[in-house]
Amino acid sequence: MVTALDSKIHSVKKVLLAAPRGYCAGVDRAVVTVEKALDLYGAPVYVRKQIVHNKHVVSTLEKRGAIFVEETDEIPEGAIVVFSAHGVSPKVHEQAASRQLKTIDATCPLVTKVHHEAKRFAADDMQILLIGHAGHEEVEGTAGEAPDHITLVDGLDAARTVQVDPTKKLAWLSQTTLSVDETLESVRILKERFPHLQDPPSDDICYATQNRQIAIKQIAPKADLVLVVGSKNSSNSVRLVEVSLEYGAKSAFLIDYAAELKDEWFEGVETIGVSSGASVPEILVQDLLSELERRGYGDVEVVTAMEESLLFALPPELRKDMKAAGKV
Repeated sequence: MVTALDSKIHSVKKVLLAAPRGYCAGVDRAVVTVEKALDLYGAPVYVRKQIVHNKHVVSTLEKRGAIFVEETDEIPEGAIVVFSAHGVSPKVHEQAASRQLKTIDATCPLVTKVHHEAKRFAADDMQILLIGHAGHEEVEGTAGEAPDHITLVDGLDAARTVQVDPTKKLAWLSQTTLSVDETLESVRILKERFPHLQDPPSDDICYATQNRQIAIKQIAPKADLVLVVGSKNSSNSVRLVEVSLEYGAKSAFLIDYAAELKDEWFEGVETIGVSSGASVPEILVQDLLSELERRGYGDVEVVTAMEESLLFALPPELRKDMKAAGKV
């Protein structure tokens, strides 16, 4: 017999809040770089591409005087430009130099590491299979380091069909924001086809991407609904939704803002998992939690998968000018 108390116990609405979530060290460094550049040089400061893939961050920086452009030829000669966290190819650096732009490179150091690996493999005349998504800025930047040596492998089907020169040494690299599971499966397929395939010196998937996926994997099996705060062009945010569904969440959605919630998502939902992509400021998560509390989901349990403490120094060219201006 089910008592009224039992019914109450079994219908408690709760939120499982992922930790870690939100800003990683590379994103924090990139956003602060634009903020400090605006403080130091004044507006406008140009930024090639979105500094990070998040609508709110871009909009906030635009209000402060940042101007986002697609390519360097849109920037007035001699102006200041910040390169985004996703990195750029040597060709972009050359274009900036030809326009006498003052460049501040906010590329995430973990992406820079992959660039160095690409150059090192290419210098050894190796073929490089780059696991990643076609058209993503990070992939374009990495591929630009060794265009004659790199072949893109976009997804498992590509891993099964990509062709290589059997007479050459072969190595793989990956975009830093991919699904850990899918990347490992791509590598498994590739190694089965090409036993001589060499690994990079260290794992390319960034620590923040892995940690956020580990946290959501713990939450997903217990969740009727998972809400991931992040923008649709954010690869790591999209992956969190996919991983949630793969690991047992009954439904999962990606939202930029709490205002995007839909009433029908909550039908029959008792437990909600919440996380955010690595380019999402915490204020957006707190806004979501406030809205969920309004809807009756005020019981919040933090699920901690990993502690993060990594910090990256600001770009050296910016630190040098800040020191000269007495602002360090």
